[in-house]
Amino acid sequence: MATAVVGVDLGGTNVRAAVVGRDGTLLAPPVQYPSRAQEGFALTLDQITLAIREAIAAAGVSPAAIGLAVPGHIDATRGVVRWAPNFGEMRGEVFEVWRDVPLADAVQARLNLPVVMGNDANLAALGEYSYGVGRGTARGLVMLTLGTGIGGGVVLTRHQVQGNAHWEGGVLLVGLSGGAGELGHTIINFAGPRCGCGARGCIEGYARRDAIVELAREQARRNPDSLLNRLTEGDPAKITPALVSEAAAQGDPTALAIWREVGYYLGIAVANLISVFNPEIVAIGGQIAKAGAPLFEAIHAAVRNYALPTLLEDCRVVPAERIEDAGILGGAALAWQAVEARR
Repeated sequence: MATAVVGVDLGGTNVRAAVVGRDGTLLAPPVQYPSRAQEGFALTLDQITLAIREAIAAAGVSPAAIGLAVPGHIDATRGVVRWAPNFGEMRGEVFEVWRDVPLADAVQARLNLPVVMGNDANLAALGEYSYGVGRGTARGLVMLTLGTGIGGGVVLTRHQVQGNAHWEGGVLLVGLSGGAGELGHTIINFAGPRCGCGARGCIEGYARRDAIVELAREQARRNPDSLLNRLTEGDPAKITPALVSEAAAQGDPTALAIWREVGYYLGIAVANLISVFNPEIVAIGGQIAKAGAPLFEAIHAAVRNYALPTLLEDCRVVPAERIEDAGILGGAALAWQAVEARR
């Protein structure tokens, strides 16, 4: 019987890999290397292979499969990265991004193990469902991942009635071509700021890292006596979401107002997701979720105002538990599903 799989989180900065048991336990600390994702496919593949081999050696077990969490539009059926805007290489003066890259087959050829692959934000949801707040039993989980952009994922369950009602689930919604779960492009204001996707009013335009920093700089400028502004020491470039949280933790009204505004917009998006998916849990992850109570109090207030009351009765909106290793655990959860499917 299989006892372990490998989960891999391939990012634009680092590639991280760890061997993971059935219960989501990392059997050794993650191995991390620079991803070299902007230096071409061959070098990126080398780093992925190196990280996986070292992770296996550190754990001292033979894994049954490998799960890759990769940003971009992923065709999981074919194991192909259809489009990854932050991965590629310079050719002359043009940065050519990854398009239709057969990553899963390439990793499988190097390591002689079955390889499955999915979008990193989608798989973060599957990992959180399996090993985090979902505990593998939640009756539906939707996850928003807040960071440089806003990603997401939806894990569905199926209610069957055969004498007694029970729930079966843990099915990741991927869509027709692997593009489902682009929850950051939920539009909450048709006249809102322009998003990188070209549309106006996406939640990503209000709650991604750069949007929060821009809002914080403007508020610091308007409130020169605020603690937030003093913490910048006169340099607006020092403002980060973490600095806003530092000021908020000390009761700074300006910083608290920033998280109230961001949380308000996130709450509208969450209310929409509750109406569409009727989940038991909405988990909020990513580094920005570490803002904690000031952010979540605002999210909860907006959700109470905008969500359908009967759907909200059965839904919890909570911080994700497995923020640091979300990609690894998501890849591992997908790998375990593949192992079980072959039994």
